[in-house]
Amino acid sequence: MSHSSTGGPAEGDTFDAGAGSILRQPKAVWATAGASVVAFMGIGLVDPILPSIAKGLQATPSQVSLLFTSYFLITAVAMLVTGFVSSRIGGKKTLLAGLALVVVFAALAGTSNSVGELVGFRAGWGLGNALFVSTALAVIVGAAAGGSAAAILLYESALGLGMACGPLVGALLGNASWRYPFFGTAALMAIGFLGITAFLKEQPKPARKTSILDPIKALGHGGLASTAISAFFYNYTFFTVLAFTPFVLNMTPYKSGGVFFAWGVLLALCSVVVAPRLQARLGSLKVLGGSLVLLAVDVLVLGYGNHTAAVVCTILSGAFIGVNNTVYTELALGVSDAPRPVASAGYNFVRWFAAAAAPFFAPKIEEWSNIHIPFVVAAVTAALGAVVVWVRRGALTHEAEELEPQHATEDGVTVFAN
Repeated sequence: MSHSSTGGPAEGDTFDAGAGSILRQPKAVWATAGASVVAFMGIGLVDPILPSIAKGLQATPSQVSLLFTSYFLITAVAMLVTGFVSSRIGGKKTLLAGLALVVVFAALAGTSNSVGELVGFRAGWGLGNALFVSTALAVIVGAAAGGSAAAILLYESALGLGMACGPLVGALLGNASWRYPFFGTAALMAIGFLGITAFLKEQPKPARKTSILDPIKALGHGGLASTAISAFFYNYTFFTVLAFTPFVLNMTPYKSGGVFFAWGVLLALCSVVVAPRLQARLGSLKVLGGSLVLLAVDVLVLGYGNHTAAVVCTILSGAFIGVNNTVYTELALGVSDAPRPVASAGYNFVRWFAAAAAPFFAPKIEEWSNIHIPFVVAAVTAALGAVVVWVRRGALTHEAEELEPQHATEDGVTVFAN
């Protein structure tokens, strides 16, 4: 499948032409993209300070990992709600509602006096982030100059920058106190709220209102269900690396932040630059299957290697994760005949449950066995993701090839992607 299934042109020169206009955007687009960077920063923000939070609140690793579990569990459920909300109140109001929730709950998280309070506030943060991020791409596509190619490249660049900078900001602010990254996020999102209020005009509402059950019904499509199931297994591996590895590395916030900054840079580069080129050369399914197998090998070495090998493999995993994110998103948006917002919501509803499960089960598995076994489980889930792609390759390929070009147009997109 070409890059066109995310809304960008299939040909490299056409896509590059669109990308050339990425810097010439209206203020509304920059305001939304800037807030998107901060929203994606929130995912990895707590990564380098997990050990500090555990120490400060006298909590175990499994308790602190619930910061991810509560966040993504709410995010998964919210996928059924975001389309319902945005199709009724409009994109701008949905963005502002999400930002307001993040500001409130991020600030409250910084005031927590127990791990239970912090986990609860992260859940509220997850709801706000879901409302914002799931609507941001549709808004950017609708307001951007240069067509959907430039808009999507800008969105994916914001995503990569946020994923890379989150751990770094968390380390810089968290070195003084684990509370500061939460206050910093609240302040940055408040600035984003003001920017969108000032510069973004209300987007037109879709002609048809989305029901809460539409994303579930969309999963009745074999290709979309297969993509979601494979992504579920993959996301377990992804978030084992993101949420459990900081305890294994056992580094200072600065050093851990540096490792995950390098991981995020590699993720961004491979998502935006490397994945489309590999897809054009080899095809999406071969790229996805191969990248999942390589990720399985990588996390095995991460779990059983020495400290240096663990650091190298943590950073290297960003490359495979970046490639996988891009291909999965394109398959989810293009493999079925459901409207893209609905298909994406159903796909994300399934896969984010794994993001909630991995941070909870990885430290539990370590308690039940040893520090190596969580990575064995993560390697197995990555391999299972590849098996699903292989077993369902005929249906996925056939269904992808049967798609009509209109699925790559600039319609509204609900994506909590990559």
